Amino acid sequence: MDIRTEPITGPSVWYGDDLLADRSWELSLADTHIAELARALEVVKRRGLTLAQMTCDDFPLPILSLLIGVIIDELRDGRGFACVRNFPVSEYSLQDLEIMYWGFCAHLGTGLTQNGDAGLIHYVTDGRLQPNQGRRGVGFPQETKLHIDLTDMVALLCVRQAPDQPLSRVASSMTVYNELLKRRPDALPRLYAGYEWDRMDEHGVNEDPSSGYRIPLFSQTNGVVSCQYNRNWMVKAAERHGRPLTNNDTATLDLIDNIAREICCEFPFRAGDIQFCNNYTVLHGRSAHAVVGEEERKRLLMRIWFDMPNVRQFFDEAIVRYGNGRHGQIGWSAADLTAGDHLRPRHRRADGAVLAER
Repeated sequence: MDIRTEPITGPSVWYGDDLLADRSWELSLADTHIAELARALEVVKRRGLTLAQMTCDDFPLPILSLLIGVIIDELRDGRGFACVRNFPVSEYSLQDLEIMYWGFCAHLGTGLTQNGDAGLIHYVTDGRLQPNQGRRGVGFPQETKLHIDLTDMVALLCVRQAPDQPLSRVASSMTVYNELLKRRPDALPRLYAGYEWDRMDEHGVNEDPSSGYRIPLFSQTNGVVSCQYNRNWMVKAAERHGRPLTNNDTATLDLIDNIAREICCEFPFRAGDIQFCNNYTVLHGRSAHAVVGEEERKRLLMRIWFDMPNVRQFFDEAIVRYGNGRHGQIGWSAADLTAGDHLRPRHRRADGAVLAER
């Protein structure tokens, strides 16, 4: 694998101060947008469609199409991050919010299941709505270090924030790469070689509990660099096999964490906000918040994972794009669920797509 030795350039390279100075990543829904969401919701409810049955055609958003186009461009070719404000969370039930949120994101890409329940929408909370998630530590009050999720894009809708308003954090993994070139270029070969990833006890009965192969932390093809970094999943795989990471590995990952925290952008993430991140170019996390006992005051987010057409070039699509997010009940589309494919063993196609045996 070729290792890029020149700094990455372009809009995907930014520092936190850059985002605070130029807030064009921050978009807001107007009253006309909200009215359009309401109309599309009523169409879906009248037809009795489930999330798995819905497509973007079933949830028409002609007025919002311009804003959706801006988000797509920003995620695919821009900074890899966008935030939409003013989603109408207080006016609707959770069931109606699911439909509107899923319908909105259906115009951005193909939503995928993301937990052991084959859930298309994952509730990020430590409350009663927390789904089956294996050994993943999602929704707990402690700090969430900067990381990526397991599909092309991740969308997080804040339904209710914790009372002390923890800050969200995003960092450009492309800037992390450039900083590593300055500080520890000797570490890059090991990062390109990659690490095995654990499946956090969410693998299928016919699958290994970890990936079984190394997933490059950084990879590149034709000058396009992609990042796959979730330290917890990497550490758990090493521990599972009785081969803890070496001191050198630990020191390198500590440096990555420190750089990401140093260059990140912190911003308020309030009820009605949606943040979108490209998982190949952006890391996301948040500060800690106080423990909340009352269910009705607990932090509550809705998360959607989705793949985006023509997202980028990959060194090895089967490994970099599909290698860590296609196991057990994770990584199935709504069409797969409707066909019952998620109940059958998987196999890999030559182009890297993971399919079910029919």
